[in-house]
Amino acid sequence: MYIEQAYKGFTERWRYLVGLLIVFIGWQVLGGIPLIFALILKSDFMNSIPTDYGAMAETLGLNLFFLLVLLTFLGGMVSLWFVVKFIHKLPFKDFTTSRKGIDWRRIAFSFFLWGIISSGLVFLDVYLSPENYEFDFNPGPFFMLVIISVIFIPVQTSFEEYFTRGYLMQAIGIASKNKWLPFLISSSLFGLLHIFNPEVEKLGYGVLVYYIGTGFFLGILTLMDEGLELPLGFHAANNFFTAILVTADWTAFQTNSLYKDVSEPVLGWDVLIPVFVVYPILLFIFSKKYGWKNWNERLFGKVLTKEEYVAISDGASDLA
Repeated sequence: MYIEQAYKGFTERWRYLVGLLIVFIGWQVLGGIPLIFALILKSDFMNSIPTDYGAMAETLGLNLFFLLVLLTFLGGMVSLWFVVKFIHKLPFKDFTTSRKGIDWRRIAFSFFLWGIISSGLVFLDVYLSPENYEFDFNPGPFFMLVIISVIFIPVQTSFEEYFTRGYLMQAIGIASKNKWLPFLISSSLFGLLHIFNPEVEKLGYGVLVYYIGTGFFLGILTLMDEGLELPLGFHAANNFFTAILVTADWTAFQTNSLYKDVSEPVLGWDVLIPVFVVYPILLFIFSKKYGWKNWNERLFGKVLTKEEYVAISDGASDLA
């Protein structure tokens, strides 16, 4: 009952409205100040401040730009933590999982499983299509990238998971008293949050199939496993290995990675294969490992009322 975990804190609607406002300010305003300030310092005048990813990366340098982009999510994560702890008075453990404690082994398994698979797919593509890649290894900048990625990518990916499949899913689920609506909205919104990525501008809106499909995949992990551990591990692995292995002039992650993709980007089957082939295989692996059952109820069943939840719980979770 992951959505019902919200009942262990305060769930009045005004709290969610105030919470969303605070998170937006922390993420999009306060979190962006270091990036804006750095761009102003590096630019000759306000009118010359670059606005696209490539130009900003060129102005600041790849590692500094990457760090400052990730810092915007630090602002979001801190503000979300503040909202959960002080506005909803919900213990962050209960915001993370329905288990008695956060299962770090689940996070690690998901991280390494997807890290191995995704890295293998990258190296396989490099082997099969070497003309599409340039080996761009530069020891100093690369190892600095690894340090930045180890520290800050988990912050970025955790914020996206806690915000979409945590805060929004619980808020919508408590309000609607069903699971399908928060599942649908949070998964779709996760994909649409990437609509301003340079990949969308380059490849077209068809690439949103991948982002929205990934949102639904992570939503299934959350509801079937009754917690955020598996999505947290998967998302961190996806962005970490993407950042350090491959970059391109038209991607959101402009980094000092091992390889640079120099091919002309084309929207093709590579967008559909993860969603319709790889993700179902991963769901099968997770379901067998963790013994998932009652798929229909967990994904589309009802959300208990506060009274029903308290009646079947020990009561210690309820705040008057």
